[in-house]
Amino acid sequence: MTASFSRVVVIGASAGGISALLELGAALPRPFPAPVCIVQHIGAHPSLLPELLRYRGPNPAVHPRDGERLAPGTLYVAPADTHMLLDGDVLRLRQGPRENHARPAIDPLFRSAARSWGERVVGVILTGQMDDGTAGLKAVKECGGTAIVQDPATAAEQEMPRSALQNVAVDHCVPLAALAPLLVRLVGEAPPAGAPRIRETVLREVAINQGAATVENLEPLAAPSTLTCPDCGGTLWEVKEHKPLRYRCHTGHAFGALSLAQAQKDAAEQALFAGVRALREREILLRRMAAITAATGDTAQAAVAQAQADRLREQVRALQRLAEHVPSAARSDAVP
Repeated sequence: MTASFSRVVVIGASAGGISALLELGAALPRPFPAPVCIVQHIGAHPSLLPELLRYRGPNPAVHPRDGERLAPGTLYVAPADTHMLLDGDVLRLRQGPRENHARPAIDPLFRSAARSWGERVVGVILTGQMDDGTAGLKAVKECGGTAIVQDPATAAEQEMPRSALQNVAVDHCVPLAALAPLLVRLVGEAPPAGAPRIRETVLREVAINQGAATVENLEPLAAPSTLTCPDCGGTLWEVKEHKPLRYRCHTGHAFGALSLAQAQKDAAEQALFAGVRALREREILLRRMAAITAATGDTAQAAVAQAQADRLREQVRALQRLAEHVPSAARSDAVP
């Protein structure tokens, strides 16, 4: 791999991230001596973030094309509904399985950067909810890169930065205003000599992100659990490295503990409200049957149907109370 730069910066953000990224982009000098790859959780919605970054800051910003080569001083923003990966100094766009219910997701970018650039990667986690980015930042750190987290006290949403701080040996925890000067200093330092030290787990998970989501790739990483994947219904495998606690399925979906807990909450609510609907429809039918039966003069049978409908109404109310009070996912400060 030959490139006109010696380091790569990868940044992950979620809720509150647009404002944070615009502030950071405006503070980066031009020319900035490294490419900057950004995942902002946007789902499938079109994004104007590159245009906003160009308007607010001095450096070019784009949604990259698949196969585009990195250039120093350019901000690359993951397109909607697409994972963005690094393969050496080439950007790869993939519509693979979601991670942490997100596509684009932060973890795939960070892992692929760690695999390709090792000690030359600077990973940054900004504001956001849940725990996407924690596993990716850990991969960056374990491959010799530099791990930075926005000070949660300065983040619009603290959960993502807190999760990273609790699970990764972070090098720097700084307020947003101090991030640009820190990045300038880090990318200006002489790169480490020698080949990067890439962990086998990172290699296998990058292969999964690149389309090799097989049981053979999963078995060395994880063990089958009794849980099921919220996205496809397959068996979830618990990743053997328990910090952070993570799960994968053999089709490629991946979840941190917080993201999985939220997905389970959503599934429980959906199931309970489906039960509410089914019971309510049965109550409606029984009341209609009671009315028809009473009209024919069979008051005894009508009373039976009416009593059954009354019992169903109480069951509907009880089930609706359960559906409206499903416990939320544990906050990040409760995650081991």
